[in-house]
Amino acid sequence: MLDDTSPATWPDGLRFAFGTLTVLPVRVARWDRSAARRGMAGAPLAGLAVGVCGAALGTVLLLLGAGAPLAAVATVAAGAALTRGLHLDGLADTADGLGSGRPAEDALRIMKQSDIGPFGVVALVLVLLAQTAALARAYDGSWSRGALAAVVAATAARLALTRAARTGVPAARPEGLGAAVAGVVPRTTALLVTLLVTAVSAAAGALLGPYDAIRAAAAVAVSAAVAELLLRHCTRRFGGVTGDVFGGLAETAATAALVVLALG
Repeated sequence: MLDDTSPATWPDGLRFAFGTLTVLPVRVARWDRSAARRGMAGAPLAGLAVGVCGAALGTVLLLLGAGAPLAAVATVAAGAALTRGLHLDGLADTADGLGSGRPAEDALRIMKQSDIGPFGVVALVLVLLAQTAALARAYDGSWSRGALAAVVAATAARLALTRAARTGVPAARPEGLGAAVAGVVPRTTALLVTLLVTAVSAAAGALLGPYDAIRAAAAVAVSAAVAELLLRHCTRRFGGVTGDVFGGLAETAATAALVVLALG
């Protein structure tokens, strides 16, 4: 991580966000805390792109007659492919660390191991099943509700990363992605981004009706609350955040949002 030399521009920040959080061919021009600050504040935009791609694939399959379950599987698979599965890997590692019951230092060592333990396997299976089932329920309503669910969930997932990178949240290790982005986003910025994502999600839902507007806003709010609980627990257990914790937060937030969007 380089020291701040000059304030990063928003294009620098967006390249940081897309280059770090997706597989899209974006060259990260700056790798410093100023770029990270902009990038993590703009992380929901990376989620929006991932959600749109997943929704497009799922919608095409649905319109071709593949059915809601297959459309849901494709949407989930697209999200995993566009992030190299890093968020899912982070979820598994975080589950293993938390489930180990070991002191922070030992738990962090477990999380760095390449293999996945039983807690990680269970977490992956349950999360993927929940996401697929919720998306299938949404697609079963209509292609537009399925697409809305995919986009809102992916955006809410990266909103959790913005909030986890806010000032006051420490890094658990002195190296890695967690250390690179921990504490870079001012609290006020994190709050404003939360309000903006909630408002835009509600506006998108309003295109389908007032109930969908309320449900979309509720999905963002609930996902943020669930991710916050997990963030605080991980901070207590590990002494801060790591790249794996960021991945776990993203998948947890996405799942919570999809469950809310599947209700009713």
